[in-house]
Amino acid sequence: MILYVEELAASVEFYRDVVGLAYKFTDAGYAEFEAGGVRFALYERRRAEWLTGREVTPGAGGEVVVMVDDVDACAERLAGLGVAVLSGPADRPWGHRTMHVADPDGFVVEFAAEIPRTRGRRT
Repeated sequence: MILYVEELAASVEFYRDVVGLAYKFTDAGYAEFEAGGVRFALYERRRAEWLTGREVTPGAGGEVVVMVDDVDACAERLAGLGVAVLSGPADRPWGHRTMHVADPDGFVVEFAAEIPRTRGRRT
């Protein structure tokens, strides 16, 4: 997953220092993080427009989900960093306790921990 961002340095700081992803490198408007076998990267929006040939809007749609052991401890840590919480922590019937914040470009970042389901799945 590559998110197109407005200010690369601010977004690197957010995903490294707030979300806690392991930062790998930055090169030519691109930054990459260690994400357990999935590529997670940031790319400057102005460069993305050159690459894609069309206007790119940061924060438009999508959600990044980060699994954590304790959503409430995560919420306390984020509050201590001055991060505004959009929602939660709250138990969800599909088997997650979640909280949501926004990154510097408005992308929604969900922190989630697995809990027992209170709603069955359709088959």
